[in-house]
Amino acid sequence: MHILKRPEAEVEALAQALIEAKKQIGLCKECFHLSAEPVCEICRNPSRDRSTICVVADSRDVIALEKTKEYKGKYHVLGGVISPIDGIGPEQLNIQALVRRVSQQQPKEVILAISPSVEGETTTLYVGQLLKPFTKVTRIAFGLPVGGDLEYADEVTLARALEGRRELD
Repeated sequence: MHILKRPEAEVEALAQALIEAKKQIGLCKECFHLSAEPVCEICRNPSRDRSTICVVADSRDVIALEKTKEYKGKYHVLGGVISPIDGIGPEQLNIQALVRRVSQQQPKEVILAISPSVEGETTTLYVGQLLKPFTKVTRIAFGLPVGGDLEYADEVTLARALEGRRELD
């Protein structure tokens, strides 16, 4: 509704900017993250830890993880999750490129950071089985959000929180 209330010249300028962005932004040839260059800034950065690869469903996940400033390794963007109901199988995702990359680069660890939906779990299990012959495969812990109350959490979330527990420092 906001756009409909704006002057036509502003709407046209916005439309043109979107078209230009679409033309200029592509996918990194190494990790498949959004990039205006053939190889993204993360993959080009020599200070990134090449011994770990964090696998995510899409570029929004890379952006979210980068905001934490905790992860210093490389990424691999699958381009979605396996979802038979939506007609998305492993062949529609960047899974084979990941297997090739891991088999060639031999990282010490691959971290699967895929949301714990039914489709995400399917994707995590599938990708994990493919990568286990090559390297250590881990997944991020899931659990309660900061400020969340135990009484309102579902059973799966509580179970994951227990599974992902760690010793106090």
